[in-house]
Amino acid sequence: EVQLVESGGGLVQPGGSLRLSCAASGFTFRTNVMSWVRQAPGKGPEWVSTIYSGGSIATYADSVKGRFTISRDNAKNTLYLQMNSLKPEDTAVYYCAKGGASVVAQRDYWGQGTQVTVSS
Repeated sequence: EVQLVESGGGLVQPGGSLRLSCAASGFTFRTNVMSWVRQAPGKGPEWVSTIYSGGSIATYADSVKGRFTISRDNAKNTLYLQMNSLKPEDTAVYYCAKGGASVVAQRDYWGQGTQVTVSS
């Protein structure tokens, strides 16, 4: 059974930083493309970033490019999202997802999510 467990969310002031983690189990993590997806209150899901299996290739939504960094530790079956220069519009539930960008439309492949709130 695929399990994705996110952690690291919280309340942060604008301009602050957070690091999200996602512990994966139930599948061969090191061979799978992984992504982060977010959903803000009252809005549809938004793809944030994708990282390929080896960890050297990553893509980002324009809204987070230059501020967020996705990474992975295949030895620990863990996915990360370093978020810097956070803005109020980054407030959302962040989900770890098994798959590429198209996983934004496949909720069955997401974890349970972690809340990120950016507010002063």
